[in-house]
Amino acid sequence: MDWNGVVIDDEQVQCEAYREVMKPYGIDLTDEDYYARMGMNDRVFVRSVFEAAGKEISEDEIDSVAGAKTARWRESVQQSVPLFEGVENFIKKTATELDLGIVSMAKREEIELVLDLTGLGPYFSVVLTAEDIHTYKPDPTCYREGFRQIDLARVAKGGLPMVHEDCLVIEDSPAGVKAGKAADLQVLGVANTVSADELRAAGADAVAKRLDDWMPESLRRVFN
Repeated sequence: MDWNGVVIDDEQVQCEAYREVMKPYGIDLTDEDYYARMGMNDRVFVRSVFEAAGKEISEDEIDSVAGAKTARWRESVQQSVPLFEGVENFIKKTATELDLGIVSMAKREEIELVLDLTGLGPYFSVVLTAEDIHTYKPDPTCYREGFRQIDLARVAKGGLPMVHEDCLVIEDSPAGVKAGKAADLQVLGVANTVSADELRAAGADAVAKRLDDWMPESLRRVFN
């Protein structure tokens, strides 16, 4: 599972936090600027925005901007964790039969904060973050590594090794869908952030409006 836009409904929170911390640099970040860069990790995102604005930025300044964004995001999320409606139930019922993992370009500290606040951490066998993968979506490296690690987790628990058809990616962005497909995995698109048509155009094998409508058995039937 991707994280932002799939589990946590915080894309606009992230956007507003970035908008605030970039204003002192003379950058007026628009929603379009933010959503056009979905799938990037924070460092790549900051560098891309500054380059597009024709402004130079040092590596230390990139870290400073990204860190300030996380601080503002944390303030908002700690007040109220914006999980998508029904996603907590989907995770809990699916984890009773399937091994779950997170593959995200978000910072580990952000993901771990939400997992701690919601108590969802034990439901995931694997958590891959921006600190673990040095490329970004639509590059497939993240999902190839996610497949490898979930396979190892399954075998460690006494399960059989997986083949690619056994693994499903759940994504909300075209870049993420493309990354999953390029890793030779099936993809369920969730129309939380972009339209179902955009997800299908990116290659999604099926599209959901709400994850909680799906059960482990329905996932098996559709993606068998």
